[in-house]
Amino acid sequence: MTLPPILLEDDLLAVFDKPAGLPVAAGRDDEPGSTMMEAVRAAKGRGIAAVHRLDAEASGVVLCAKSKPALDFLSGEFQAKKVGRKFLALVLVRAPAPGLAPEFVIDAALETDPARPDRMRTTRRRGARPGHTSFRVLEPFGRFALVECRPVTGARHQVRAHLAAAGAPVLNDPLYGDPDEKLLLSGLKRRYKGRDEERPLIGRLALHAAELTFPHPDTREMVTVTAPLPRDFEVALKYLRKFAGPVRGR
Repeated sequence: MTLPPILLEDDLLAVFDKPAGLPVAAGRDDEPGSTMMEAVRAAKGRGIAAVHRLDAEASGVVLCAKSKPALDFLSGEFQAKKVGRKFLALVLVRAPAPGLAPEFVIDAALETDPARPDRMRTTRRRGARPGHTSFRVLEPFGRFALVECRPVTGARHQVRAHLAAAGAPVLNDPLYGDPDEKLLLSGLKRRYKGRDEERPLIGRLALHAAELTFPHPDTREMVTVTAPLPRDFEVALKYLRKFAGPVRGR
């Protein structure tokens, strides 16, 4: 397996740009040799470990520690909410008129959905995982929007579940959205003349971990690492900007 691109590396840590579709660590259904950490350990040694999670379907920044003290320190910073995370999401806007506010916050605890153990759901039940995420609409495109997401807490699927609760699920989200809703050029461009077998402009979960800010385990100075937008994400935005907006009047 090819090692993901390295965004930053020193003696204590390494930061990778994980591609979409690649699990960080093995789950019950993953085949041997199919995870990012297997490739990382093959290249960097058995002592390196992922500090945090990122959904297999998402792309972007993943931080790894090369020693137990570095792992303990960085994990503690995540738990203390001292790490800044920024995601970019292309969403399908289903919120009632007038749609998404330019900026909004969702403060809603999350728990595993008993009917769908692979999903999370918002809840008011005591003992559930806290969930706090700030959102900003960067570019509205009518039925679609590019949204900046900044989770403070780190519950499983937090950004995806909160966006779905806001009426704006991430595009191509099989758990929280509608897998039949696709971003097609024929749906944006008038008098589209393309192939009968048209492919979506972006065919995977449209969620990208764009930025991570954390204190370095040695110097304690804040470090910011940015992962560039993947090619499919850029292509989707290119055609949305050309044929669907941005919509004015917000």
